[in-house]
Amino acid sequence: MKLFEADPVFFALLLGHILAMEVLAWLIIYLLGPGWVPSTLAAFILAISQAQSWCLQHDLGHISIFRKSWWNHLAQQFVMGQLKGFSAHWWNFRHFQHHAKPNIFHKDPDVTVAPVFLLGESSIEYGQKKRRYLPYNHQHLYFFLIGPPLLTLVNFEVENLAYMLVCLQWTDLLWAASFYIRFFLSYIPLYGVPGALLLFVAVRVLESHWFVWITQMNHIPKEIGHEKHRDWASSQLAATCNVEPSLFIDWFSGHLNFQIEHQCQHTLSPPSLFPTMPRHNYRRVAPLVKALCAKHGLSYEVKPFLTALVDIIRSLKKSGNVWLEAYLHQ
Repeated sequence: MKLFEADPVFFALLLGHILAMEVLAWLIIYLLGPGWVPSTLAAFILAISQAQSWCLQHDLGHISIFRKSWWNHLAQQFVMGQLKGFSAHWWNFRHFQHHAKPNIFHKDPDVTVAPVFLLGESSIEYGQKKRRYLPYNHQHLYFFLIGPPLLTLVNFEVENLAYMLVCLQWTDLLWAASFYIRFFLSYIPLYGVPGALLLFVAVRVLESHWFVWITQMNHIPKEIGHEKHRDWASSQLAATCNVEPSLFIDWFSGHLNFQIEHQCQHTLSPPSLFPTMPRHNYRRVAPLVKALCAKHGLSYEVKPFLTALVDIIRSLKKSGNVWLEAYLHQ
């Protein structure tokens, strides 16, 4: 079936449409001026470009495009550094932990978010220990204020810079600096310094919304807690679910709607430390993974897109209520 062979045209078009959006956003401001309407349109276009760059660098980090690892790593540094302003090594450090132990506290950084948010088992633990750093029974509400808007703009920016400095990733630092140099040289002549900074913040906030909702719709509503020492397949499936596919959702989510196939594909591949299947083949492999899960009595959950998004809020609310009950009565 050649499921592990990348389609060069697919990834060339992916990179091409990212670069085209970068150019289009600049042309809109250059030709129409820095008014509110052109600026809003340009910010949304740049945010989409940034979101798709997350997806492309994710493919490269998983060695999914080129046959030689170092080509993938070099291209990832370009996409992550020059197109996004982040460190490829920082991302891989975080992301490989996530793949090894998804939804496990202190092993998966994506869910080790206490004391800001309480997820899964941390809710009852904080309640029993009478810890109340924030009104956790309202975390499903303040999530909208500090979750999607600020993850990329604040948390990732600080964590990324700290990682590069502490780990002496000078090459990544230069790549990241090249993004900021390009961005501000492009937009300061059109906006001035305050306007260019405002555009940058707007783009980061918009892409941050995409990042949080798309990457967490598969994980936060699932089981989150301490290490259970399950077999590999069971631990992966307990921590993830799929979202119903469509051409738009496949593109918009970077095929992360096929999260089960992404997380669990080593069961179909040669031994590997992390998944390497090109994402354009997830639709083809999905029936095989579903059949394998059915054969072994494993859960294969698929949700509608909007349900998956709403389930994030439901999960946060449920965890907050569990915390409150434990805080008051245990």
